[in-house]
Amino acid sequence: MTLHGAVIIEQGVTFAVIAVKPEITRYTQNLVAARSELMQFFPNMPIILMSQDSEGRPHYYGRKDIVDFLKTIRLDQIPWKEYHIY
Repeated sequence: MTLHGAVIIEQGVTFAVIAVKPEITRYTQNLVAARSELMQFFPNMPIILMSQDSEGRPHYYGRKDIVDFLKTIRLDQIPWKEYHIY
């Protein structure tokens, strides 16, 4: 599986941002399951899920302080990369 994401360190907090399809963030059960599964690949860090609406606007789901920070930056400022997970 290939994930599009980023590991960011901001103000001493290391967290992961993972891009997912809107179907994942549309339903709480899917959101919780995805974050739980991703914890094994990004241990000991908060996981923020990001999906985009039909107009390309990002929507973030996770720890409020991190979500508030991500809302202040442009999507292209996030150091995205591909993670190959097996």
